[in-house]
Amino acid sequence: MESIVNWLRRYVSAVFLALLVASFILWYIAKLSYTYTTEQHVRVNVDGQEFRVTCVVEGVGTNLFGYRVYMNKRVHIPLSELKYKPVHEEGHEGMIAIDPQSLQSALSVRFSDIKVISLGAIPEIEKPVEP
Repeated sequence: MESIVNWLRRYVSAVFLALLVASFILWYIAKLSYTYTTEQHVRVNVDGQEFRVTCVVEGVGTNLFGYRVYMNKRVHIPLSELKYKPVHEEGHEGMIAIDPQSLQSALSVRFSDIKVISLGAIPEIEKPVEP
C-alpha cells in the first residue's frame, strides 16, 4: 500500500488533485440546477392516522435534494380537505378510501416548489369517530 502512495506522490501533483476535486464540486453544483423527475416517499398524517405514499415529483435538483434530506417530517392533512368514500368489502368495515386526486392536490399545495405528478397506492384508513 505504501508503494502505491509513493507512486501517486511522484506522478500526481497535489495541485492536480485539488483542481480535480474543485471541478467535481462545480460539476455537481451545476447538476443540481437541472430539473429532475423522481420518486419521493411522503409520510402523511390524516387526522392522527399515519401512512406512507410514494409520489412521482418533478423539480429543480436543489429543491428535490432538500426535500430528500428534510423529509423526515409528516405532512398533516385534515380529512375535511380530502374526498373519500367508505369501503364496502368484507372485512374492511369502518374503513375509508381516500380519493387520489384530492390527496395529490392537498400535497401539491404543501410542496410549493416541487410538482407532484402522480401518487402510488394509498392505503385504506379507519374512519374517524365523529364527535
